[in-house]
Amino acid sequence: MSQDVRSLVASLTSKDTATRREAAESLARVGPDAATVAVPLVQACGDDDEEVRNWVVAALEELPPPNASDAAALEAFINGENLDVAFWATTLLGRMEAAAAPTVPTLALAVIDHPELVVRERAAWALGKIGKPAAGAIPQLEAASTSEEPRLARLATIALQAVRS
Repeated sequence: MSQDVRSLVASLTSKDTATRREAAESLARVGPDAATVAVPLVQACGDDDEEVRNWVVAALEELPPPNASDAAALEAFINGENLDVAFWATTLLGRMEAAAAPTVPTLALAVIDHPELVVRERAAWALGKIGKPAAGAIPQLEAASTSEEPRLARLATIALQAVRS
C-alpha cells in the first residue's frame, strides 16, 4: 500500500469532517488499488457524515475482491449495529468468492437471523458466490428459499444451485 493511501486511510478517522470527506473522495478516485484498504472503507460506511458515507460507498462500488486476509475482519462487521457496514462487509465477502469460505457459518446465520432483510438477502447472494465451499449453509439457504420475502427466496434458491453444482 502506498504512503498516500495509508495517509488517506488515517484521515478517514479524523475528528475533522472536512478531512474525512476529502480522504473518502480521494479514496473513491484511487480505483482498484483501494482494495488493500477494504476494511477501513467498510468501517467508514458508519461515518456520521452523509457526504463521507457517499464517497466511501462510491469507492466500495468499484472495489475488486479484497485480500483473503481481510475475510475475518469483514466477517466481524456482519452483526454490527450499522446497516451499511454490515451490508458492505457481506458484499465484499461475496466478491471474494471461495476465499471467503471460512466465513460461511456467519453468513449462514445471517441469512436466517440478521435483523435487516437487505443483509439477509446479501448473505444469501454471498453464499452463492462462495459456491461449493458454502455447502454447510444448505439448511439455512433451504429455509430462506421458502421465505415470504420474494427477493430473499429467489437469492437463496440461486445460491442453492451454485452451492450444489
